[in-house]
Amino acid sequence: MAQKKQQVYPIELIEGPTKLDIESEELHRTKCTRYIAYLAIFALFETMVILVCLITLMRIKSPKFQLRAVSIEHLNYSFNTTSPSFNMIFNAKIAVKNSNFGHFKFKNGTITLTYRGDPIGDASVSKARARARSTKKMNVTVDVNSNHVLSKSRLAKDLKSGYLMLTSQGKLSGKVNLMKMVKRRRYAHMNCTIIINLVRKFIQDLKCI
Repeated sequence: MAQKKQQVYPIELIEGPTKLDIESEELHRTKCTRYIAYLAIFALFETMVILVCLITLMRIKSPKFQLRAVSIEHLNYSFNTTSPSFNMIFNAKIAVKNSNFGHFKFKNGTITLTYRGDPIGDASVSKARARARSTKKMNVTVDVNSNHVLSKSRLAKDLKSGYLMLTSQGKLSGKVNLMKMVKRRRYAHMNCTIIINLVRKFIQDLKCI
């Protein structure tokens, strides 16, 4: 029998990745890694900025409540040792300074004037709102007299000296509102010292703490 001829098939060569392909893939991976790192750093930075802003906003301080200026009218006084007395009208400019990033809405309040602890006059402060990072200014009038002063002898000495020291105290209760979401109750306190020059009939000194 005749022998069958074996058919020979050519072997196909499979080419592997070239050096250029490998370098291109590594470069692509490096770029992706860099982009991911940049995004992570940017996200971290943004988070830190947001946290700092939130901490700054959330630090709610108590507004300041002060006398800005005072003028006096119709001042009368007597340093008679048996019945010393004084009376006058105070025209005062008051201010509520709000340093917060949200407005401060306060209720009606009262300012009380005293002489050595004894009340000599008071004034009402109407409810209002001090806007964020601003000062609310108002005017009040107070009738002042010594009818309720207990120490007459001490009053006579002070009036005779030509100077009269008074104090003004007050308190406003309200809430600081941040972005209509966060509300915190805060109190604004007034504590001022007023020295009146009786001879010249004007305010010699005014200090608030």
